[in-house]
Parts: sequence; structure tokens; C-alpha cells
Amino acid sequence: MPVMSGKRALLDLLKQEGVTVMFGNPGTTELPLMDAFAVEHEIRYILGLQEAALMAMADGYAQASGGLAVLNLHVAPGLGNAMGMLYDAQKANAPVLVTAGQQDLEYLAQEPILSADLPTLARPFVKWAAEVHRAEDLPLYVHRAVKTALAPPAGPVFLGLPGDILKNDAEIDLGEPTRIAPRIRGDAAAVDAAAELLGKAERPVIIAGDVVAQSRAHKELIALAEAIAAPVYVEFVPNSASFPASHPLYRGMMTRTQAGVREVLEKHDLLFSVGGDLFTWSLPSSIDPWPRGLKLIHLDTDPWQIGKNFPAQVAILGDPQATLPEITAAATVRMSANAKSAAARRLKSLTEAIRKEREAFCAKARALAGKTPVQPLALLEAIGAVLPKDAVVIEEILSSAPGIRSLITSDDAQSYFGLRGGGIGWGLPAAIGIKLALPDRPVVALVGDGSALYTIQALWTAAHYRLPVVWVIFNNTSYRILKQRLVMLRGLAEQADTFVGMELNDPPIDFIGLARSLGIDAHCAKTVHDATDLIGKALASDTAMLIDVDMERGYKPM
Repeated sequence: MPVMSGKRALLDLLKQEGVTVMFGNPGTTELPLMDAFAVEHEIRYILGLQEAALMAMADGYAQASGGLAVLNLHVAPGLGNAMGMLYDAQKANAPVLVTAGQQDLEYLAQEPILSADLPTLARPFVKWAAEVHRAEDLPLYVHRAVKTALAPPAGPVFLGLPGDILKNDAEIDLGEPTRIAPRIRGDAAAVDAAAELLGKAERPVIIAGDVVAQSRAHKELIALAEAIAAPVYVEFVPNSASFPASHPLYRGMMTRTQAGVREVLEKHDLLFSVGGDLFTWSLPSSIDPWPRGLKLIHLDTDPWQIGKNFPAQVAILGDPQATLPEITAAATVRMSANAKSAAARRLKSLTEAIRKEREAFCAKARALAGKTPVQPLALLEAIGAVLPKDAVVIEEILSSAPGIRSLITSDDAQSYFGLRGGGIGWGLPAAIGIKLALPDRPVVALVGDGSALYTIQALWTAAHYRLPVVWVIFNNTSYRILKQRLVMLRGLAEQADTFVGMELNDPPIDFIGLARSLGIDAHCAKTVHDATDLIGKALASDTAMLIDVDMERGYKPM
């Protein structure tokens, strides 16, 4: 076996796994690795100035590329700083190999500065966590970690890397990578049972989840929706375009309340959840969202999600791209002539109703275009009108987001990325990782002012590596989403019209100055036209830009 250093072996192992980019922020325990990078020309090191921002970059890169992202952090505080965004990556099923330097094993028992039980810290938010204690075991651990991260359901994993493991030489057999084929076909009997229910359903509805985009199953889901004439809603907190927004059966998102869901579901006799989250609430309610008698078919790559909150009459563990064609074919065979005629009538009436709703919604947004401060709906509609068809939109605008995918076209699996986990600060740096993964597509990030401030340091990384991302800050000088939810509680804050800890206006935050200090061109927009004109200029010149938009500040009603 060849004798080599741990640092050389680690980089060679990552190249075996197809890695071309590593995100990181180094410290003393990573110095051996940084020494190896001095002569490394195949893996590009992307420096970030804060670990939370780096974690979101790696998350965005993994989601957009559909492959592995690698992030190297520094000991316990570095891992700790990344934990909020690691939670988001877990919820998004992002395959990220997170590594952190550890103090040398030879004196770890003395509890040196910055050391901790790193795998235990990471374990709640990853699929698997371990620490390498012998250089000879590096191949085993790296290959196991990558295999686990990419296996369905994908997700982050963690490896601790002691400094002496990277420094020292050893006889190391690099081995070979393993990949688990992702196209898991659902159980044949379950497919038949689902087809039986679908063939008899008179008022079916579909909820599409991120698994659809992750498995690149748009075509397959469209075929099913059209065959059974079912409207398609997307899950509450999507981080991808799980169904084409321009399709005539796309209904957007249900109102994110138990009462709103109940109102929609009562119109249907069968729900088919294709990787959909049932349901992620923000506030509790005494209302049961599930109508009595509603049947559920639940298909997912994660058995934990199937029937988690509501019992499924048919539960199918399977990949949507591999399984949906079989379900569609079997359901079509089981539909009687009368059922097919009813589906054709339903398809015609549904698509016409959705078309009218969509036209009315866009007209409402356009009617607000002349108002100042800028109205969220008006800005979203105008942005959708100026973006090129291949644009990628990153969204973390929270209270300004309702209706975004009806106003900004997002049709392919890489056209839209949103904040799934809810840990704010993700969107601004995620756009950088997404641009690295999709360098030939325009990338525009729509971010709230409160969210942007969690990870504003990420702008330096974009400037340093000349990454032409456009950020649009929806600046309402507050944590507006919290005001809205506090109003819903109908308590003292609503009565007094006082919201403690939710204002960001004294003193006002200078986003223009912040961005320029970090090397990014920045401008203020007071009107919808100002904003879209600046977006157009940035995209035409292929340069990075931050646009601070003066947004409407009202918070009633939600």
C-alpha cells in the first residue's frame, strides 16, 4: 500500500467521490489541510468569513447540483456557528459532508482549547456522525460518509478530523466509492392499491413535495395529474419547484392554517401526497385540518414521513420518477369509461378556473405597481416579468412570499430554491453556492432585511470570487412575519399596537454601505420600476449587485 499523509489522502478521496469544490473557514487544526491546498489544483477552496454563511453556501450548492457538497469547519465553535444552517440542510435533504478539525488525539484527553465531542454535537442534525482516529481508516470513513449522504433520503453527514491524522504519514489504501441507486420502485401490491383508489376517485387532489424535484419527476407527476384531473398544490415550506408553476393544474400553496387546509381538503375525496409534508404548522389550532373520510395515498423516499401525522390507506416507499409511471398506467386501466369522461370534464373546468384565478391575481399585483412604499405583490410580479426564462430564484422573504411562484415562473427542478428549515439567514449565502453549482444560469436572491443580517458576511465571498449574483432586499425595517403572527394571537401587542424586539429602524441599517464595504455594488430602489431597472442592469452586465428596496411596512392582515 502507498505511504502518504492524511491530508493528501483526504483530498484524493474527495476527488474519487467527484468533489471539485470545498467550502471552508480554516483554523489551527485545519493548517495541515490548507498546506495540502497549496499544491492542489483540482479542488477549488471557497473561503467564507462565518460558518453559518458557509453552511448555507454548501447547502445551496448541494441542492442545485444534485450532488455532494463538502464543508470544512474549525473545531467546536466553528461547528457550533454552523448548527442553525445545518438544521436547514437536514430539513432540505441536502447531501453535505461536513468536516471539522479536532485537536491532536495525542493530547485530546487533556481537553485542549476549542476541543469537544464533535460527533455528539453534530448528531441531532445529520444522518451519521463519526471521528477518524487512525489515518488508515480515512478511506473507510470518507467513503461511508459520502455513500450515506447521497443515499435516499439524502442529507448531511459529519466527520471529525484530528490534526495529527491529517499531518502524519501512514500506509493508506484509498479504496473505491459506493453509490446506492436512487430509483427505488414502490412495492407492486401498494402500486396496485393506489391505482385502485385513484381510478375510483371523483375529486382527487395532489400535494407535491421537494422529493419530486429531487428525483427530477416533473414529467411523471404531470402525467398522473392530467390522467386523473387533479389540481396540484405544493407543500407548505418548499425548498424547490416541485411542480411547474406555469402548468394549468398548478394551484400553488394552501393557506397555511389548519382552517385553510380543512377548507381545501373538504372539497376532495382522495389526497395523493407525492413526497409532500403533511403538514408543517407555525401556530397551533383546535381545528382538525383532516376531514373525516378523506383517503390518503402517501409516496415518499423517507419512511419516517409516510403516515407521520395522518394515517395512509396506501403507503409507498419509492422514488417518484421510478414509481409514478407505474401508478399512472395502472390507474388509467382501472378507470371506467364514465370515470374517464368525468375526469375529462373535471380537467376542463379545473384548468379554466385556475386560469381565471391566476389572471385575477396577476392583475391585482399589477394594480399595486404605482404605490410607494413598494408593495410585495407588485414587486414580485414585476420581477417575474423581467427575469429571463433560465433564471434561478432564491427566496427568503417570509411575510412577502405568498404568491411568489404564481408571479415568478419556476418550472424546472433547478429554477427555484426556498428556505425549508425555517432557520433564517439561509437565502443570501445559499445563492452563492447555487451560482457555483449553476454558473451558466442567472441567479437572483430575494431576501428579507432581517434574514440578510444573519449572514451578510457572505457578500465578501461573492466579491472575492467574482460571482455575479443579484440580491434584492425586501426592506420593511422589521421582523414583519413576527408582527403578523403576534397579531394572530389577539393579545396585548395587538391591542397596544406595540411590538417589542421586532423593529429594525432605530438606527436604520445601511445595506448599501454594508454591501459596498464587502466589495459588492449596491443601490437603493424606492419604486418597482427602480428595482426592476437595477435588476436588468445587473443581469445585462453579469455583475454582482445588492438592491435595497423600500418596502411597505404594514402587517395587517396576514
